[in-house]
Amino acid sequence: MTLAPVEIEAIYQRRYAGFRRAVRALTGDDQLAHDAVQEGFAQALRKRGQFRAGSPEAWIWRIVLRKASDLRRGEHRLVPAAIEREISSEQDPELADAIRKLPPRRRLVVFLRYYADLPYAEIARLCGISEGTVGAALAAAHADLADSLASEEVDA
Repeated sequence: MTLAPVEIEAIYQRRYAGFRRAVRALTGDDQLAHDAVQEGFAQALRKRGQFRAGSPEAWIWRIVLRKASDLRRGEHRLVPAAIEREISSEQDPELADAIRKLPPRRRLVVFLRYYADLPYAEIARLCGISEGTVGAALAAAHADLADSLASEEVDA
């Protein structure tokens, strides 16, 4: 199954901001995020004949994240602190603090779900885990966040 250029263009038009925001949070660099998204979509257009099945958006996410990693070669591949900076820019400082306290995998899954707005299937493909594991990680994160936020209310 070959993707048509118009399908890739539609994903780009609809999701560019989410791609750039996610890559910026993962790399800590706005220009690198822009470059990775642009080059990732360009590569997706060139290699659209290699797409076989599944979600075209998840396939493009893998390309974009790989491109971001390539552009940062020699540095940390994904910068957890950058995720924390993105989360810290949110309006709710208590929630941002609670998210920063999550274990790294849960923090990444929460970020991809709620900040990058990805569905479970795409998160699973990107992280190399099952959809059930995504659901379990989110459920555990929700419980951790509820506990953390409840304890902050008691302390206040």
